[in-house]
Amino acid sequence: MYHRYDALIIGAGGAGLMAAVQLAGKCKSAVISKLYPPRSHTGAAQGGIAAALGNVEEDHWVWHMFDTVKGGDYLVDQDAAEVLSREAIDAVIEMEHMGLPFNRTPEGKIDQRRFGGHTRNFGEGPVRRACYSADRTGHMILYTLYQNCIKHDVEFFDEFHMLDLIMTDDGICNGIIALEVLTGEIHVFHAKTVIMATGGYGRAFQVTSNAMAATGDGMAIAFRRGIPLEDMEFYQFHPTGIYRKGILLTEG
Repeated sequence: MYHRYDALIIGAGGAGLMAAVQLAGKCKSAVISKLYPPRSHTGAAQGGIAAALGNVEEDHWVWHMFDTVKGGDYLVDQDAAEVLSREAIDAVIEMEHMGLPFNRTPEGKIDQRRFGGHTRNFGEGPVRRACYSADRTGHMILYTLYQNCIKHDVEFFDEFHMLDLIMTDDGICNGIIALEVLTGEIHVFHAKTVIMATGGYGRAFQVTSNAMAATGDGMAIAFRRGIPLEDMEFYQFHPTGIYRKGILLTEG
């Protein structure tokens, strides 16, 4: 079966759903995911989102950037860290406007709490920077973004497993080939733009807190097609899990 779109988003976690919301109404787009969106590993994010709102204590995006670079042992791409720290503020406010139920201060602002590595004035002491929704922040992000996708009539192809990218001879991606898990049918999707939001490869490790679905399919397909991957040696998962199974006990 053949399909044609302006843009394809591969993956329906936090990144993929946010891309879908931003594209809704601007072009003909679709989301292709091997899972149903609420089952993404984004749901495992419990503690909150770092953004220097300064709702509870004085904070600044530059301090956030410093913590990000230092936390990466000064190997971090500092241009990317600056963009992250600056734009996190607007991103959190945007999700608040979408309906994400953040915890609130007595004044009604987004509440913030301390989290590991968040400091004020370039490491002088801890600061309350994490914006949170109880201990289900990632879960709430998924459902808020998914509900906004439904609101804007975003088209989803759930339980479709990407098999390969469609590439031209000069290295331009024109779409993907996917397997519909329910029927076993092969689908060809043509698109002007393909956005890869396929998540991580945590299951490469024997013990990990990552979901069983985090198998790095998108990265592997991109690599086979000659698309360069960067910083593959840096991978995060939480050490506070049950040994052998890796089931997350706490994100604290």
